[in-house]
Amino acid sequence: SVGAYMDQQEQELRQQLINSGVSVTRVGDEIVLNLPSNVTFATDQDALSPQFFSVLDSVAIVLNKYPRTLLDIDGHTDNVGDEAYNQGLSERRAVSVARYLNSRQVDSRRLRIIGFGETRPVADNGSEIGRAANRRVEIRISPLTQA
Repeated sequence: SVGAYMDQQEQELRQQLINSGVSVTRVGDEIVLNLPSNVTFATDQDALSPQFFSVLDSVAIVLNKYPRTLLDIDGHTDNVGDEAYNQGLSERRAVSVARYLNSRQVDSRRLRIIGFGETRPVADNGSEIGRAANRRVEIRISPLTQA
């Protein structure tokens, strides 16, 4: 079943991502990986931090074991600075994650890249902790459904 397939994938992702700084959330049949930008990118940069490569390598291994899923790679920023700049940064960061996964044999046809800029905060931009939480890339893993 779809649910069991996603359960198995979720369990493997959780095992791979222990102590990585990446959180795994299950929402119905969707799995959301939250890559906080302090772990993933240097401040204001869109190039992946080299120390994060091994984390994405383990994500790619699991994704490649479960090919019957689609991956939305969503970039997000805090609201500091120019809105258009943040939009561009969120897109470039999502592209960096997608390119890296693709370099690890994750089929690019499974990947959809969207930058949301500062439009989808998960926390209050009024505090540094909140802003840090808003700077993230999310990989949303959803099952392929028959059209």
